[in-house]
Amino acid sequence: MRKLWVGGLMVATVIGVAGAAFADAKPVETAAPAAAAAAPAAAIPVTPERLANTSDASEAGNWLLVNKTYDSNRYSPLDEITPDNVSGLKLAFAVPLGGLEADAFGVGALEGTVLAKDGFLYATDAWGTPYKIDATSGKQGKILWIGDTGIDKDPGLPNLLANRGAALYQNLVITNLVNGHVVAFDDATGQVVWDVQEGKDQGEGFTGPPLVVKDKIIVGQSNGDGATRGFIAALDPKDGSEVWRFYTVPEPGQPGSETWKCDQGGVPNCWKTGGGASWAAGAYDAATNTLYYGTGNPVPMFDPQYRPGDNLYTNSTIALDADTGKLKWYFQYTPGDYHDYDEIGAQQLVDVKVNGETRKALAHFGRNGIFYTLDRTNGSFIQGTPYVNKLNWTKGLDPKTGLPVEYDPSKSIQTYITAAKGGEVNNMCPNIQGGINYWPSAIDPTTGIAYGAGIEGCSNVTPETKAPTVTPGETFLGGEYANPNGTKGSVFAYDVATGKQVAKGDLPYPNYSGVSLSPGLVWSGQLDGTFAAYDAKTMEPRWSINMGNSFLAPPTIFAINGKEYVAILGGGHGLADFGYPELKNLPNSNMLYVFSL
Repeated sequence: MRKLWVGGLMVATVIGVAGAAFADAKPVETAAPAAAAAAPAAAIPVTPERLANTSDASEAGNWLLVNKTYDSNRYSPLDEITPDNVSGLKLAFAVPLGGLEADAFGVGALEGTVLAKDGFLYATDAWGTPYKIDATSGKQGKILWIGDTGIDKDPGLPNLLANRGAALYQNLVITNLVNGHVVAFDDATGQVVWDVQEGKDQGEGFTGPPLVVKDKIIVGQSNGDGATRGFIAALDPKDGSEVWRFYTVPEPGQPGSETWKCDQGGVPNCWKTGGGASWAAGAYDAATNTLYYGTGNPVPMFDPQYRPGDNLYTNSTIALDADTGKLKWYFQYTPGDYHDYDEIGAQQLVDVKVNGETRKALAHFGRNGIFYTLDRTNGSFIQGTPYVNKLNWTKGLDPKTGLPVEYDPSKSIQTYITAAKGGEVNNMCPNIQGGINYWPSAIDPTTGIAYGAGIEGCSNVTPETKAPTVTPGETFLGGEYANPNGTKGSVFAYDVATGKQVAKGDLPYPNYSGVSLSPGLVWSGQLDGTFAAYDAKTMEPRWSINMGNSFLAPPTIFAINGKEYVAILGGGHGLADFGYPELKNLPNSNMLYVFSL
């Protein structure tokens, strides 16, 4: 038996018939007539057609996908709020959210993008619990229901708990859970329509959001660092059954398996715990029916001796056929990585002119500190530019291949400038969390300028001197790390066509919020509770407010009855412990803030 909060009333619910949220299905059973009475009238379903046209004027006031569009540009064309009047922005309303309360460096953080559909908002807490909020008045947010995922909210498991948002499809609200479940709720009532355990092996789970593409729900296994094997899967939205699965770490005999030299100086069957997680939203190109996802680091993260080879398809952008899950191409940024440089960050699609030729580009701010432009039709390298203040792990990229110049395909263990030797301290820049990590970047499609915010700093890494012990589900480091000199942050803009920096501004703390865009403005939150709008041309702050609550979530820009609003979730500290006492002791609460003129 599950419980459901509806309009402040807790009622008992049961899991409904699979597909009950579809027009031709039977309604889910409810144990309380009050639930139906409190639920709002059925809204317009989120059809595949609506999702395919999120950049159209008809959807300008909504934010239906985690990254706004399938291109992952996070750009809203709403222009009521401008650089000239943003100084008048004020808090319109706030909504306290229940769920997990995080400590200063432990479990939980609100990292999800709020979805906005026809005046209703959808948020998830650190456990993946979905909230539906009625914001149609523009003056107050009323929680209509809080879905019960059935998850055991043990704050000790897993570590650094987070959830990065939900997905909408037809009349379903879909959320991924850290325990490996994917759950679909009825949009009108908040009842469970179906619940499947897609992460079946020990330690497998989800922190990234689902992505709905046509008639499929795409999910990525997220806990690669917990000695698991990464995968991306497609589910049928009618009942959650699996349609296809692509493993980001191939098994022996599959293409790419030769890059896991487990029996040539490594540990036998090292591919089984090889990582390659995917824990951020992907992108989709409807013209070619191609999914683009980033993949995480090989595991153990600091010990390449354990798993010699290039370790495909970790640290890569992979292009998959959306119907079958078959690999079309890949680009591996750091073969045989031992820096923990995941490349799960935003895969952004934009058409730009490069040297006078229109290219269908994929732009990506690498965790390794380099801003890449690829040809998204075949994965070929176009250009790469360092975007962090200090980068010391490589001397640069081969202009033809885009691989680090130190890369040697004949070697099983790569030796970049910062070498990985057991027991020796390896100082590497950028920080192991990268320049940009999971938090999203953005692109203005009208200019082809990419925007991001992230971390400036370095780390010391000391690999193990012997093979580390494997415990599935627990973080598999293969060494130790420290951040001896502290870290700062920055917000910046780069031209996708040229790779050149357009503007950059310093931030006093590392940025975990990422960015969203509206005409002339870059929006981002900070760890000290500051929420700000920056000038898109100069990166100078045009407006800010301190809410006293850490921001690790990206903003959402939407409209209600033609009026523009900006929303952001606040709460939690996550990985953000960098020796700042004022951050470590910052009070924590889970809140949704909404601003307007």
